[in-house]
Order: sequence, then structure tokens, then C-alpha cells
Amino acid sequence: METTPTTPVWRYFSHLTPQQQIQLQQLAPLYQAWNARINLISRKDIANLSIRHILYSLSIAKIVAFSPSASILDVGTGGGFPGIPLAILFPQTHFHLIDSVHKKIKAVQGIAHTLGLQNVTTQPIRAEALRGTYDFILGRAVTSLATFYTWVKDKIAPHPQHQIPNGILYLKGDEPIVLSLNYRTYAIGQFFSEPFFQTKQLVHIYP
Repeated sequence: METTPTTPVWRYFSHLTPQQQIQLQQLAPLYQAWNARINLISRKDIANLSIRHILYSLSIAKIVAFSPSASILDVGTGGGFPGIPLAILFPQTHFHLIDSVHKKIKAVQGIAHTLGLQNVTTQPIRAEALRGTYDFILGRAVTSLATFYTWVKDKIAPHPQHQIPNGILYLKGDEPIVLSLNYRTYAIGQFFSEPFFQTKQLVHIYP
């Protein structure tokens, strides 16, 4: 168990502003309070919030720095991961967090409001029913990659503005990837030293 909920984040992201540090410090008590009301995170996993949820979400920032004008969609956000930590890290970038479970979206909306995240919008909707396009679409173990792609393939904006192509950024374990698409994988263990990340990878799928 970690001694403080933010130590790993401080170590790997030394450029954080005082406001970002305060917001990240607020995450643990916020999630503990909300978790007492609704099961956003497994009760047995709440003690691992900083590594398995916050830092895991922020691994995306190790391969792309979202521009201020970018629009990011977090599909099946659940408790707000990876969207909420990334919205703290990129306060000028707009994040749209969606989930089909209304009570989870209500909780995520409350968390974003308490943190003062004006760059976050939430919506209780299934990805297939959503309209619009985004620079990047985020997911974390929502479903199989092939299924996830069918949900969001028409929602990727056509004009890139980052150092990597627009597309899907998907956090997953080390199970084999079966896709007939353009993609690149990043071993998260190369960014973070905690044992948890040795079996985790980030997959970038692009048209």
C-alpha cells in the first residue's frame, strides 16, 4: 500500500502547478467519499487509487501532450478514468466523459465540479448514440479493442494537430491484440517502475 495517494504522480510529473497538485491531492478523499455512496471503484482497490487509477490514466500523457484546442472523448469512463486525471493535467483541453450508467456520470460530474474542472463535460449515453468527432477517444478495459473500434470509428476527427495521428488511446493488459488496423503499442512499464505496470500497455489505433 502506498504511503500517500499522490507520491507516484509527483515523482513522474514534476512540472505540475500548485493548483494541479492540490487537485490531485483532492482525488483520494473525493473518491473515498463517493465510493461510500456508489461503487465507482472496487472497495478492495480504493487503497490503490494513486497507482492503479490516477497514474495509470496519466500514462497517456507520456506519449501525447494534448493541445489546448483538442477535444477528447472518454468512453465508458466509469468513475472518471482516464478522463479526470488527464483533465487536471491538461486544463485547457476539453474532455467529454460518457458512460451508459447514469449514477456513475452523476458522481463524475460531482467530482469534476468539486475540483473546479471547467474543461470537463459529462453525459449519460452509449458511445454508439453519440454524435460528433474528437481528436482522441480514450478507453480503459471497456470491451474488446475490435468492439470498441466499431463503436467509435466514425468519431475520430480527420485533421490531426498532435505529434501522433488522431485516433483511439486504449489502456489494457498484456493479452494479445487481434486487429486488422493501424496500431502501435506502448509498454507502460517503460514509463513507471511500479510492478503493476509491467503487464499494462497503451494501444494507439489510428485510421
